[in-house]
Amino acid sequence: MTDFTTITACGECCVGCSKKIEGSCPGCIEADGRVPEWAESGRCKVHACAREHGVQFCGFCKEFPCEKLPAIISWNANVIDHLTALRDEYIQR
Repeated sequence: MTDFTTITACGECCVGCSKKIEGSCPGCIEADGRVPEWAESGRCKVHACAREHGVQFCGFCKEFPCEKLPAIISWNANVIDHLTALRDEYIQR
C-alpha cells in the first residue's frame, strides 16, 4: 500500500533514496523542490508546476496528462502510466 504523504510531484518517493539517507539531498517535499539536482534552475520544474496547479503530484492535475511531462520527467520513460497508476490507486482507497 502506498503512503501518499511520501509521493513527490513527479510520482517518486524519497524514502529509501541513498542521496536522502546520506544527507546530500533533503527531498523535494521537505525542500519545496529546491534540491541539489535542480540547483541551476533553483527549483524542480515538476514540483513548481504541481504547486502552481494546487496538486500533490501530476496525476491529480486537471491538465494530466500534459504534453510537458515526458520532457520534464525524462528519467521515467513510463511516466504517464506511472502517474496514472498512482492516481487510480489513490482514488480506489
